[in-house]
Amino acid sequence: MARDEQSSGKLPPLSGGTLILFTAGVSLATFMEVLDISIVNVAVYTISGNLGVSRTEGTMAISAYSMASAVMQPLTGWIARRFGEVRTFSASILLFVIFSSMCGLSSSMPMLIVFRLLQGAVSGPMVPLSQTLLLNNYPAERRPIAMALWAMMVVVAPIFGPILGGWITDNYSWSWIFFINIPVGLFALLVTTAVMQGRESKKVKVRLDIVGLFLLAAGIGCLQFMLDNGNDYDWFNSNMILILAIIAFVCITFLIAWELMYDQPVIDLYLFKRRNFAVGVLCLFVGMFAFFGGTVVLPNWVQEVMSYTATWAGFVVAPVGIPAIFMSPLIGAYQNKFDLRILSTIGFAIFGVCSFWMAHFDADAGYFELALPRLLMGCGIAFFFVPVNQIILSGLPEDRVASASGLANFFRTIAMSVATAVSSTLYTHRSIYHHAVLSEHTHQDGRTTAETLSLLQRMGIKGDSAYAAINRILDMQAATLAINDVFWGFSLMFGVALVAVWFARPPFTSSKPAT
Repeated sequence: MARDEQSSGKLPPLSGGTLILFTAGVSLATFMEVLDISIVNVAVYTISGNLGVSRTEGTMAISAYSMASAVMQPLTGWIARRFGEVRTFSASILLFVIFSSMCGLSSSMPMLIVFRLLQGAVSGPMVPLSQTLLLNNYPAERRPIAMALWAMMVVVAPIFGPILGGWITDNYSWSWIFFINIPVGLFALLVTTAVMQGRESKKVKVRLDIVGLFLLAAGIGCLQFMLDNGNDYDWFNSNMILILAIIAFVCITFLIAWELMYDQPVIDLYLFKRRNFAVGVLCLFVGMFAFFGGTVVLPNWVQEVMSYTATWAGFVVAPVGIPAIFMSPLIGAYQNKFDLRILSTIGFAIFGVCSFWMAHFDADAGYFELALPRLLMGCGIAFFFVPVNQIILSGLPEDRVASASGLANFFRTIAMSVATAVSSTLYTHRSIYHHAVLSEHTHQDGRTTAETLSLLQRMGIKGDSAYAAINRILDMQAATLAINDVFWGFSLMFGVALVAVWFARPPFTSSKPAT
């Protein structure tokens, strides 16, 4: 067999310094790609102002990336089979660095959007293939550690993205949020090409499923764009959002039917016939939805109610990453000694308790009161994300790992997009509802209102200014009640995931098929 056609699984696994170097390169590539999903968010105002466009137009730079990445992730298995896993991963890194450079050099919003679209497209296979390459080149007994390191990068990067993006934008130029990818990407590329020489996966010439590819691009593209922009356009009150929803529904429906009938589909939907894959993806989707939804609305609330800066709002959510960094390798090292369903249950239970805790926040909470449940929630990340990904890939032959990883990561990405849209919309609508209810109980003859007006008058605040101050109090309390409602819902979702994970069946190793 030709050298470049040898399956990495037939070669001895990496060890020693080579394994450490390889892990560092692949992990940094993963961190870099996932970081770019969130690092631009806090810089939208600055970018929009510098390029002379509205904030709504500026958000297109975010939507373009996430949309293209979501479309390409399910294609990872097909691309890897056609061109080889190592070659695809290396090409993705190289092109990602090139398009990152072009994003930083962009002088207009259309130019930035085009390069963000291309950057997202080439990034799609990076995260799934990083997982595949780690698994296929680690010693069998240490693969759980590889999964843990990969999971840590995927979960922690979006949390630190806004903080890093805000710091770079405030102290340097927004272009540097893209330029920092250059040294990281080049290091990952050099390590991958050097270490993985002669370890290319077997390449298979398969026909291009043009119909499936078109339906995937149209359906997922419209869905992602709808989710990213629905809240800004008032959802289905907008004809554009309604049309996008219809196109997405029709294309995805036909895509499922077509892929199940076509003999060489671009997406391996038959993976869902495997019980552990289906259960694992369901738990991953629900868990990431509730976890990421809280990460989205909490910074909005502390900025709106407590007047936190964007940087300090980032510091409120950031503590969740600290335990994850230290605990993920430990869970990975010892998870095979336990039933993965028990570990996942512990993770979901921690998430549920912390969400219940945050559902009782009040407008007078201090920083440490806000950060403490987030810190504890970081312990849940290791117990949740590491075992669930092991369950998803359990029993799969090596030639299907890339497809399974790509499809699972697609649902992770979609869960984050849906969570952003739903949690933001729910927070807004519940704020409006609670404000209306509170207003009904606020009238000039009421005792509490009269006492508040009297206090404001003694402070020199009278007339319209006094009523504006009362309205500000109502806004703060309504927003607080709204975020309480949102976290109540998330705690219930974690309860659902806690039950669902028990529908998976051992064994959860990659060497034995799961029943």
